[in-house]
Amino acid sequence: MSGRRCRCATLTEPILYSFRRCPYAMRARLALLVSETRCEIREVKLRDKPAELIAASPKATVPVLVLPDGQVIDESLDIMRWALRRNDPEGWLAGDDAGLIAANDGPFKYHLDRYKYPERHGSDPGVHRAEGLAMLAALEARLAAQAWLCGDRRMLADAAIMPFVRQFAAVDRAWFDAQALPAVQRWLAGQLAAPLFAAAMIQRPQWRAEG
Repeated sequence: MSGRRCRCATLTEPILYSFRRCPYAMRARLALLVSETRCEIREVKLRDKPAELIAASPKATVPVLVLPDGQVIDESLDIMRWALRRNDPEGWLAGDDAGLIAANDGPFKYHLDRYKYPERHGSDPGVHRAEGLAMLAALEARLAAQAWLCGDRRMLADAAIMPFVRQFAAVDRAWFDAQALPAVQRWLAGQLAAPLFAAAMIQRPQWRAEG
C-alpha cells in the first residue's frame, strides 16, 4: 500500500484508475464489485496516461485507487484487501492464500509474459508455455479435490489468480483447451461465465479530465 496522499479536489467516493484488460486491474475491480464499494472507474490508456494518474502514483501503473481522504492504494492486492476489509459479504478474505497468490504473481506471471510476448522479451514461447503449464498442474491438483482454490466457494485467491490464467489460456485457446486440465478449465469457465465477471468487464470510454 502506498503511503502517498493525493492532493486533489474533494472526493465523495473513491476513484479507480483502471485498464479493462489488465489482469491486475481486473482483480481489483472484482473485489470492489463483490464488496459493494461505490467508486468512479476511470478507464485509461497505458500509452496515454493522464496527469492525474501520474500525480496520484508516480509509477503510473494500474490499478490505482484514490480514496476520498487523499490516500492512495496502488497495488492490486492491497486494493482487494482494503475493499474486503470494509465489506466482505461472500467471505472472500477466508480464502486469501498468500503463498498461492505469490506463486501466480511471481513465477507464473514471469513465464506468462515470455509466452505471450516473446518478441518483447527475446524469449522462446514454447519453453515458457511449458513452464506455465507445469505450474497450472498444481492448480489442477487442488481443483480436482475441491471446487475452488480454497474450498467450496469462490474467494479472494480465485479472483486474484483467474485473470492471469485467463490470459494464459487466451494466447492459444485451442491448445489450452486440449490440455489435460479439466478442473482448471472448469474453474476458469465458471468464473468467466459469472455475472460478477461480466460486470467487471463493462467497456468504458477512455477517461479524460474535463476542460
